[in-house]
Amino acid sequence: MMTSLDPSPVMVSLVQAASMLPVFLLALPAGALADIIDRRIYLIGAQAWVLTVASLLALLTWAGMLGPWGLLFFTFCIGMGNALNFPAWAATTPELVPREDLVQAIALNGIGFNLSRAVGPAIGGFAIALAGTQAAFALNALCFLSLLLALLFWKREAPRSAMPPEHFLSAMRAGLRFVAASPAMRATILRAVTFFFFTSAVWGMLPLVVRHKLGLGPEAYGGMLGLMGVGAVATGFALPALRVRLPTRGSMVTAFSLVSALALAVLGVSNHWVPAGVAMLLFGAGWLAAASTLQASAQFATPAWVRARAIGIYQLCFFGAMTAGAVLWGWAGNTFGIEPALLGAAVICAIAAIGVRGWRLDTATSTEPPRVAMPSPEAPAAELRNILDEHSGRVLEVVRYRVDPTNRAAFLAAMKESRRVRLRCGAVAWRLLEDVAHPERWIELWAVESWTEHLREAGRLDAADRNVLARAAGFQVGDDAPEAARYLTVQP
Repeated sequence: MMTSLDPSPVMVSLVQAASMLPVFLLALPAGALADIIDRRIYLIGAQAWVLTVASLLALLTWAGMLGPWGLLFFTFCIGMGNALNFPAWAATTPELVPREDLVQAIALNGIGFNLSRAVGPAIGGFAIALAGTQAAFALNALCFLSLLLALLFWKREAPRSAMPPEHFLSAMRAGLRFVAASPAMRATILRAVTFFFFTSAVWGMLPLVVRHKLGLGPEAYGGMLGLMGVGAVATGFALPALRVRLPTRGSMVTAFSLVSALALAVLGVSNHWVPAGVAMLLFGAGWLAAASTLQASAQFATPAWVRARAIGIYQLCFFGAMTAGAVLWGWAGNTFGIEPALLGAAVICAIAAIGVRGWRLDTATSTEPPRVAMPSPEAPAAELRNILDEHSGRVLEVVRYRVDPTNRAAFLAAMKESRRVRLRCGAVAWRLLEDVAHPERWIELWAVESWTEHLREAGRLDAADRNVLARAAGFQVGDDAPEAARYLTVQP
């Protein structure tokens, strides 16, 4: 529709930007809400919003009342609904399948998505050719209605907790701290940004390639997206066999980033629909394999209590990269031409994929119980228990160690990991202090926002976290365990 209203490369690429920008703006708040509110109810609300906006878009287009900026506005509004939907939707997958099936479940989800992509755009293209863009928009609204009905019939058992719900702003801060302290999530985000920034050139310029380079119409555009879906579906079914040859998630992402770069180059030099179709098949394969592997990596790196928030941050980053990429490559297509822009994106995509391959996506996690008991503080005094709640103010937690000075370097390495665990589980600050007069004495201290947040820490520790803390405690000299204590902030 935009190629009819305003065919400039910048305006066409802004359609993609308007779709992706809301995710960049709302992913973190959406993830926090999805971790706080019952996800079924939350998803129903998000789909109801998208259904309403999509219906208005169809009606205004049918009435001839929609211009290019109006199209961008409604695209942005639909993007808002998708932004609210994405983190909660992604976080439901581990609720439905066991951990050992998670990678293939995400790939299966991608197959379903791309089967729809193979059929939907073709139907949309023919609908536009037969009855105009308003028909495609109306079909779009009906699809949202079907998903809303599916959610209404979903019988989800919400997990029960004795703890009160987290506050919205506190939940967002906890999500940011978790991602900042998680090497696996940081690596996943970096590699996702690298992949999606360059491959967004296809989404920004494919309508222009079809219309201006190939001289074809909306049916061909739908067909190109359909070919991409076919490539993605075929790759999805082949993923189990591919994982034998590419056993690590990192090697999988690198290999299919290079496949996507090749697809960008072939699409850039294509002047006929046949090589362009081959390029879209390759792009679909690269997109499905890399995107589903990165999504699985984000799922594996996040525990249930923070999953929607962490995935929201992950999606914020990669959709932000897609938004920036769509605008940049649209500008490049307008300034230098479509072919040079796509070839430039292909070359830099390949270089970047090789450059970031050292950021590991595969992390070993321990499920064995810790062999050393962790420090345990005394129970709160009876006269203070009535003030220990979510409004109590910050709590300072302290662990005192006695460490053989000859083990100083190894102890510091263990405490580096301990710091990450404390920050991932809710600490707002962490420090390690060494006694200058007695080098065997050490104090680890960290602060959390409230007593309730302190109580949440225990539920946030998984087996791997407990082993990290137990390794640090194992450096204690003598038979006594490290001494632990908790202090409440008091205003004099």
